[in-house]
Amino acid sequence: MESIRIRTFIGDDGILQVQLPPEITNQELDVVIVFQAVTKKSSQSSIQTPQELGYSHRFIDEVIGSWEGEPLERPEQLPFEEREEIQWLTF
Repeated sequence: MESIRIRTFIGDDGILQVQLPPEITNQELDVVIVFQAVTKKSSQSSIQTPQELGYSHRFIDEVIGSWEGEPLERPEQLPFEEREEIQWLTF
């Protein structure tokens, strides 16, 4: 089961137009429509979820741990750098 989240505008005619990816052409589909009215947000935008940005709900699962190159190795840590103490001037 796949799900696609879109934001669209429904005109006076009440017709919803949805364009689906070409990978699913020539197939019979069961389609479920769940809708929620969009409320206007204030000018100070909050952080958007990956779905609000147009990513699949499985984006994190598909990306995390998907490195397919040579194994990553962490090099030996360098010694801690000791710096001079800051001298504050008082008047």
